[in-house]
Amino acid sequence: MYDVGLWAVVFGIIGARLYHVITVPDQYFGPNYDGTGDLSKIFAIWEGGIAIWGAIGGGALGVWFACRRYGLRMPAMADTIAPGILLAQAVGRWGNYFNQELFGEPSTLPWGLEVEPDHYNFPADVPADTLFHPTFLYESIWNLLGVAILLLIDRRFKLRNGMMLWSYIVWYTLGRIPIESIRLDKAQEWTVLGIEARTNTWTSVLMFLIAVTLLVYSIVTRPKTPAEQAEADKIYRDDYVSEEDAADSPVDSSTTLNNEVATSDNGDTSNPTT
Repeated sequence: MYDVGLWAVVFGIIGARLYHVITVPDQYFGPNYDGTGDLSKIFAIWEGGIAIWGAIGGGALGVWFACRRYGLRMPAMADTIAPGILLAQAVGRWGNYFNQELFGEPSTLPWGLEVEPDHYNFPADVPADTLFHPTFLYESIWNLLGVAILLLIDRRFKLRNGMMLWSYIVWYTLGRIPIESIRLDKAQEWTVLGIEARTNTWTSVLMFLIAVTLLVYSIVTRPKTPAEQAEADKIYRDDYVSEEDAADSPVDSSTTLNNEVATSDNGDTSNPTT
């Protein structure tokens, strides 16, 4: 699991940065890609600028590579780590609080977020004592609630065959779409079917539709018999042999030689030298 996590973290960071650069390109390529941006800032990840959808996509690619490398079954691995990802997102959102970023529209609610008036993220067209919707808190609470609900459902119904993964995405997008709609930070917007919305909103809508479709498919094709359920619970592929196991079970050279001699005596010419 440590090796899988390492691949996921590396690919997740790369994906998170790439998604941010692609969806907020003005700083790096200039307005309308006019070349006035600073390309060197693409690599300045320490200055901020990562996106959760890119992290999820990149992390998923990293997990896929790790599963291929270490003989793990992707559906079982994805179901195992999905609640942990949602928990990590709940914790990670608090970084927005400390950075005073990605907050929502002005609010008069008792839990309104106070932002320093001289902070570069403070809107220029509002009074200095304005409070804002703490979108980081909304999403953090939503994600924590999702972790609890998904684990309770899994305890009762055993979410296998990718069901936990797709349930996680369905839950996350159901919260992300309305929360995204009240954020004030600058972002690209797209008009689809006459509806204008931010890039992250459309990404969430697309992922919601994909996740619902695949969740229904996973439910229909879920393991039903005890044998099928046991098979679905396996983390390692049946054809996988670890390097340690291979080293502990060397090939008997005398057996190999005897097999080659027997093949030669039988006149097998299925693999001629060309």
